[in-house]
Amino acid sequence: MSDPVDATVVPSEPVPTEPTTAVRLPIEIDVLTLFPGMLCGPLAESIPGRVQSRGLAIIRVHDLRQWGLGRHNTVDDYTYGGGAGMVMRPEPVAAALNVLRRPESTVILPDPGGEVFGQARAQDLAGRHHLIILCPRYEGVDERIRSMIDLELSIGDYILSGGEIPALVVVDAVLRLLPGAIDAESTAEESFTGGLLEYPQYTRPPVFGEMAVPAVLTSGHHGAVRMWRLKEALRRTLRRRPELLNGRTLTREESKLLVEVRSEESANPESG
Repeated sequence: MSDPVDATVVPSEPVPTEPTTAVRLPIEIDVLTLFPGMLCGPLAESIPGRVQSRGLAIIRVHDLRQWGLGRHNTVDDYTYGGGAGMVMRPEPVAAALNVLRRPESTVILPDPGGEVFGQARAQDLAGRHHLIILCPRYEGVDERIRSMIDLELSIGDYILSGGEIPALVVVDAVLRLLPGAIDAESTAEESFTGGLLEYPQYTRPPVFGEMAVPAVLTSGHHGAVRMWRLKEALRRTLRRRPELLNGRTLTREESKLLVEVRSEESANPESG
């Protein structure tokens, strides 16, 4: 059996930690796929690559054909009852999980019928020790494979060629939440973290064409900036994802600002 394709960049020395801070073991992620090349490049770049170089995560990409059947390392077969396409067989998956799975493992299957993947689930997975993601291909998986799975996740109601892109989505969302991956303030203010879309952001130049940066953002008044950002986050959520506000428990401040936003939107229906 050949070795897995390792996407990990091993740090030259341990990452120093504060004496009073508990040392967190790196999260381990094993990905099972028929196309390792679709994963290794993206996982070595940007935040995923940096997270691994800092020793915060260990990611291993495995070619599922290592556990394929016969001299051709077969992993799929025709479906019983007829129909177009092939279905992934249970034996290679069972053999792979027999090698990789541990008591603390969470085995994930990207699937259109799974739980819709969101920020809360990403935060949950970021706190786990070992994830195994099985990337389906062809027409899907033999139904018996689902008995080996702990969690099925969907990234949206559309069809992809396989599970590699959903796996990258899940891994990227999880890695950036690890302590030390990026600035903590950045993740705290991002869309969905507080249940709202993120407020508009601006950088230089102060005027571009006829569009100027809102004066409040250059006022230096931190309280006014915070209030503007919250109000604009509510406005953007109301315009683009109003369902996020349904059933949300609003603070007194949010309730007051939302009333203002609704009034302004009613008075200027074309502003959105």
